[in-house]
Amino acid sequence: MFIAGVDEAGRGPLAGPVVAAAVILNPGQPIIGLADSKLLTEKKRQQLFHAIRKHALAWSVQAASAQEIDEYNILQATMLAMQRAVQALRVVPSLVLIDGNRCPDIPYPAKAIIRGDQTEAMISAASIIAKVVRDRWMRMADRKYPGYGLAKHKGYPTKEHVQALQKLGVSPIHRRSFAPVAILT
Repeated sequence: MFIAGVDEAGRGPLAGPVVAAAVILNPGQPIIGLADSKLLTEKKRQQLFHAIRKHALAWSVQAASAQEIDEYNILQATMLAMQRAVQALRVVPSLVLIDGNRCPDIPYPAKAIIRGDQTEAMISAASIIAKVVRDRWMRMADRKYPGYGLAKHKGYPTKEHVQALQKLGVSPIHRRSFAPVAILT
């Protein structure tokens, strides 16, 4: 039985994509230290990211862009990213465990688990993959759109970020449907 865990990173930021990952762990090669990515240091997330990619039976990571978030809303864009991540797995899951209170539209049995990233190893693994990939994406975006501090705050609505938005205006990766950005467009 192949059980996939699914989680996302980046629902709350003002900029960048929402990223979802799906992971099927190998029961024969347990990964020690898996936990909700928000509870881990960046160094520990990086270590686990490499271990997951090396030892998992399958993993995938997909996103929904800022434009898709604006078009569909953040919930629907999150479901779209999760759906894409599950469909990109190279192993067909027999069950999909989703972090949260609802499941994306996928052709496999699925169960939503609130705070599943704290209780299910495969969801924790997906949480780590999604967070590391999104953080890397935001560091690259910081080089393309300097001055916003994206590498530091990863697009979240910090005081520094809002001040940069007021000074520099809205970039192509900002979510125009989010209130602090919408008032500037």
